[in-house]
Amino acid sequence: MRLHTHTWGEGDRVALLIHGIMADHRTWRRVGPALAARGLRVIAVDLRGHGATGRAGHGDDYGMERFADDLVETLPAGAEVAIGHSLGGLALSLAVERLAPGRAVYSDPAWCLPRTEGELDGPRALARTRTLSREEITALNPRWETEDVEVELETLAVWDENTAFGLAPAFGADLLPAAPVVPSLVQLADPNVMISPAHAAELERRGFHVRTVAGAGHTIHRDDFDGFMTSLDGWI
Repeated sequence: MRLHTHTWGEGDRVALLIHGIMADHRTWRRVGPALAARGLRVIAVDLRGHGATGRAGHGDDYGMERFADDLVETLPAGAEVAIGHSLGGLALSLAVERLAPGRAVYSDPAWCLPRTEGELDGPRALARTRTLSREEITALNPRWETEDVEVELETLAVWDENTAFGLAPAFGADLLPAAPVVPSLVQLADPNVMISPAHAAELERRGFHVRTVAGAGHTIHRDDFDGFMTSLDGWI
């Protein structure tokens, strides 16, 4: 599927931004301009079932490899850096060899989603978030700016919750990459509900650089924008 994209900046130096589940390119509203100010042409996608990109129809069309193939179909190879958050980090890890960026940043990637009692319990819980109210989003994300809460409401309204069911096989699975294909930073929230300290140590053993943004929640770039950007020192 050809994905909708949004671009900030101009020039030959390219950065790619890949959002997480339930979001779209608008989640990068501060990151995109900040990278463009550093001289990068920043391209952010809306994954299938998100934002202005079309819906796939049913859960079977939202498998992990589908998200990765869409990135390869849509984005230019050879970017200077590619950044993927959560589901976007998982999709990037499955597409990184074909996209061949100079560097990859995996921001709290969905490589170790917690196991649930029932096979569909995790996806059902994700799907229910589509009806969250403004007050509930604010309570869940107390460090977000008001504009981020409004963006979340808008992105949830156009999100296809069937994407959650396509990810059912990821819950309880170990999807840690065997090795970095390109120089790679793994950026972790604190505390982290998906990447345990043991997983973080294993990623370092496999050759990934790991940095934790102290006190930041899962959506690091919205929870602590300054901490997110600081953790990219040496990678942008």
